[in-house]
Amino acid sequence: MNTLSRKWLSLMLIVSTILALFTGCAAKTSEANNSKSNEQAVENKQEAVEATKIEKLRIGLIPAESNEEIITQFKPTLDYLAKELDVEIEPFVAMDYTAVVEAMRSGHVDAAFLGPFAYILAADKANAEAFAVGVREDGNSSYNTLFLTHKDTGIKTLNDLKGKNISFVDPASASGNLFPRAYLMKNNIDPNKDFKSATYAGGHDAAILAAKNKKVDAAVSNDITFEKMVKEGLVTKEEMVIISKTDPIPGPPIAVRKDLDADFKEKLKQAFLKMHEKSPQALGGYGKIIRYDEATDTDYNVVRETAKLLNLDPAQVK
Repeated sequence: MNTLSRKWLSLMLIVSTILALFTGCAAKTSEANNSKSNEQAVENKQEAVEATKIEKLRIGLIPAESNEEIITQFKPTLDYLAKELDVEIEPFVAMDYTAVVEAMRSGHVDAAFLGPFAYILAADKANAEAFAVGVREDGNSSYNTLFLTHKDTGIKTLNDLKGKNISFVDPASASGNLFPRAYLMKNNIDPNKDFKSATYAGGHDAAILAAKNKKVDAAVSNDITFEKMVKEGLVTKEEMVIISKTDPIPGPPIAVRKDLDADFKEKLKQAFLKMHEKSPQALGGYGKIIRYDEATDTDYNVVRETAKLLNLDPAQVK
């Protein structure tokens, strides 16, 4: 090999070595960049999870009975949810239905047990969506309003109520105001004109007791509360006369704010739907519940239609 060839060979070896070193460094740099990108992605994902993690679930309860009684009734349910969801549960019992809706609207309540009419208020004003409803021992989630009077009044028919004093429950109650008013109108009784007085008791139990103690001539209340009070000995079917009852009303739903984390909302729904399997003792609350079924917003369209019959705008209920 001549001198020129040896020089060219040496030059080629040098160039090849430099290229190999450069390629190796580039590969290491690329690998390092990819590693940093992956680490950053994991870190961002962890931050996102931490940002959406709910550590406390505030649950609103409607005032069907006294605050203390409601908390006692719901304690097994709330304890079960705390364990299943791994969050702190904070119950919120308001003085009336609209207070629960307002608490949800302002973000002070995340989910709530609502009456049917209170629910359409919450859907309209508080961005709420129904996801579950309780099913009772008879296999129904619906219930009825009863028109009740003490046996001593001598009232036997709806028509006998004209000119009398009647107690409703709450302006935002489906079974305690909305449906009984519509039922009266269908039976040619004007709830705004045909009574001597029409008042609101504030709770279903309070309305029943007002009729029992003859503070009013008659009262309306849902059949769930009435049967419960009979079992507890607070009233008897001998002293209380059921004048009439409405057609079935869609059951009280559990609703959640739509803006909560989607994964958490699904976890909450499944906790309710599987409650009868995982923890039967957690069932309870309003009436004797044997399980929870899925509920949707359209299930409550009949409530909206009844409100229209009464020319009642849910957004204007106070």
